[in-house]
Amino acid sequence: MATIVAFHAHPDDETLLTGGTLAAAAAAGHRTVIVVATDGHMAALDGRKALRLNELAASAAALGVARVVHLGYADSGHGAVLFADPPDRVRFLRAEVDEAAERLAAILREENAEILLSYDRNGGYGHRDHVRVHEVGTRAAELAGVPRVLDATAPRENVARIVRFLRSLRGRIGPSLLGSLYSAGSEITHRIDVSDYAAQRKKAVAAHRSIIEGSGSFATIAKVILRLPTPILGRVMHWEWYIEEGAVPGDSPLDDIFKPARR
Repeated sequence: MATIVAFHAHPDDETLLTGGTLAAAAAAGHRTVIVVATDGHMAALDGRKALRLNELAASAAALGVARVVHLGYADSGHGAVLFADPPDRVRFLRAEVDEAAERLAAILREENAEILLSYDRNGGYGHRDHVRVHEVGTRAAELAGVPRVLDATAPRENVARIVRFLRSLRGRIGPSLLGSLYSAGSEITHRIDVSDYAAQRKKAVAAHRSIIEGSGSFATIAKVILRLPTPILGRVMHWEWYIEEGAVPGDSPLDDIFKPARR
């Protein structure tokens, strides 16, 4: 039985890029773990458990994930200003890469992880915490000796079409930035058919109620996902994509991950 660890920046990130992969791997009998760098909150928590970590736990349960771990950092925010750290936590961007990587590496060693799911070098759409996930994930895999690292991404060409379609995103992602979103299709080495796991993904997305009720880009995308009939969602969100260093580009299925585990 393989152990697959998915490293994400914030609660809710796990649903869009790796949710189907995690659900498929769990269904095949493998152990899946989500590690989230931040709790998704900007302000002090004053000893309270972060609401978004509770939502993450519900999302993980919907995907069949066995364990969820928070590295202990606060959200760094997305914008021109990097705010001061809250009094009870350090923002992820201010953490030293090696220090954060050692926290993650300790979990990878404990789990004897065979695969780490991280982010591409662009951090997807460029959020500074997402870029730092790539940096920390790469270093942690080196420290822990994880044999395979798959950087979750999406074909830039597909994303550009979606950005242009979703009017609510206009003004936040200008045309000049479209060329640096996610990864060019020619760079992608693996894709995974996750069409059978649309129902689990919808349930996972719905768990992040506090964000869906807001006005951010995740809320916009989540509302579309939740309105789509499950069979249609399975067609629309048919694939999840990864880049593995040293692999040959060509969208090869990762069949070895999804073979039923031996008991």
